[in-house]
Amino acid sequence: MPGPRTLLRAVATCVAATAVAVALAGCGIRIPTDPDGALDRITGGHLRVGASASEGLVALEDGAVSGPLPDLVAAFADSRDATVVWTVGSEEDLVDDLEAGTLDLAIGGMSEETPWVDRVSVTRGFDDLPGVDAGGVVFLLPMGENGLQAALETFLDAQSRTGSGARR
Repeated sequence: MPGPRTLLRAVATCVAATAVAVALAGCGIRIPTDPDGALDRITGGHLRVGASASEGLVALEDGAVSGPLPDLVAAFADSRDATVVWTVGSEEDLVDDLEAGTLDLAIGGMSEETPWVDRVSVTRGFDDLPGVDAGGVVFLLPMGENGLQAALETFLDAQSRTGSGARR
């Protein structure tokens, strides 16, 4: 049985944690948050997306981006009343652009084993989206834009064939 001091510390810790939570709630802080405001900026604006060619997922022809992943991105943008602005490049170039803040999202044949995990944020793996075969696919975003990532993952969950949309 814990002693009186241990109980007093536990009660004090709970009271302090509750006070901090109430104070933060009163400040209008939203969780998850986007330090650079990506989700707020794209809503009603532009979603800047980088695309890297990947057979069966992303096709690049005569400057046009098409395929199952671009279709999903366009539908996500529509759900945010946003217009997609495409940039085409290699995965490395797109990762550089995500780090520089000139892209909001990058798509291609990236998998959960992506080597870019230390430079950008990676969604959980999706293997049951329309057009995606077993093995899954991930989407890349700038580090810290958690609100945008949460909104995208929630959207992709709803688009999945089974309703779960994710594996991991």
